[in-house]
Amino acid sequence: MVSLALLRGQRYLRPPLPPRENRGHRWWQLVPVQGIMKVLISLGGIIPEFFYPPGVNRLMIVDWEDPRRPFVFYENWDHVTMYGFFLLSGVVDIASRACQARQTAKLEQAAEALAFCVLALLMAAHLENRGALEIRVHALFVAPAFLVGLVLAIEVWVPDQPALWVLKTWMGLVLSSWMVQLSVLMYAPPSGQPWRAENPEDLAFLPIFFCWHLALGAALLAAVYGLCSLWHHRSSSRREVPGAKYRPCPRGYSNEDLEKLGAEGVLRDEGV
Repeated sequence: MVSLALLRGQRYLRPPLPPRENRGHRWWQLVPVQGIMKVLISLGGIIPEFFYPPGVNRLMIVDWEDPRRPFVFYENWDHVTMYGFFLLSGVVDIASRACQARQTAKLEQAAEALAFCVLALLMAAHLENRGALEIRVHALFVAPAFLVGLVLAIEVWVPDQPALWVLKTWMGLVLSSWMVQLSVLMYAPPSGQPWRAENPEDLAFLPIFFCWHLALGAALLAAVYGLCSLWHHRSSSRREVPGAKYRPCPRGYSNEDLEKLGAEGVLRDEGV
């Protein structure tokens, strides 16, 4: 999406949707796929935190049977809170696009920015009372999560900055790949042997691996841009019309206005 937006010279990464009445009346034409995916994936993370393995119930947050009334299931509630804010972001996407007459893009952006900022905050809280290995791994995870949240927050006010689109996508790729790396390091090392947190050399390799993830994300982004550039130039050269340029569909026009514009375009093409 970022590559095509850059090649087309779009003003916005996601052009605003037309009014609801111009988008059709069937539910699949109104409900955003991205919002549905956020809700489903978040629920897929929340439910196991409370009820997996079967028969377990971690909904309790305070142990009332203990006279000291201690908090319990900290890690589960921590993860549920992370998932919950992404669930909220998905609900905002659905409400904005399916329930409102006009899309409120800034609200969607703000909800997504809030979710990533909460993710960075709670991951930073993971650094307390942890071993050296977990502290290093989570600290490196916080950096891209915070940058993604920061860029999303900035885009609420300035959404037309391509440099921010690229930075957000790059950090998103790094965040995703480092999450996989985190799981491998902590739970399933390829060698079958756990990382030796007491060994300084083992810990020293963590930032090196993180830099490799930065390079891998940049290379993947460049490769996708190169492929999209080839496709875009080939397709545009076949169907190029003098004076034609990508423009998002106007939001305020009615169906009659759009039909008139389409008829004018057909007549212009026939004249060419």
